[in-house]
Amino acid sequence: MPVNRKLGRTTAQRMAMLKAMTTFLLESGKIETTFTRAKEVSRIAEKMVTLGKKNTLAARRQASITVTKEDVLKKLFDEIAPRYAERNGGYTRITRIGPRRGDAAEMAVLELV
Repeated sequence: MPVNRKLGRTTAQRMAMLKAMTTFLLESGKIETTFTRAKEVSRIAEKMVTLGKKNTLAARRQASITVTKEDVLKKLFDEIAPRYAERNGGYTRITRIGPRRGDAAEMAVLELV
């Protein structure tokens, strides 16, 4: 059973943050965040691309729960998912970029492959 990281937030705050970060990743293709957040967002983004590859009404409705912008949802199903049609998972890449200056948190870049 996978264990969700709490990331120092209440459940509602954590879910809202992860949904927003996933939406932004799908919109821009790349985000810079802490390593632990990147690992969590990566899990969700992989699931969204897999739903996009199904391209059914049910999959679109499931994805709309996580992806908060309508235009990003359309982009997921029309552009992003077809790009990975031949690929079985591994749609994101996490690259460590060193510690953050203020609090030395391990930073990473999360991008769509």
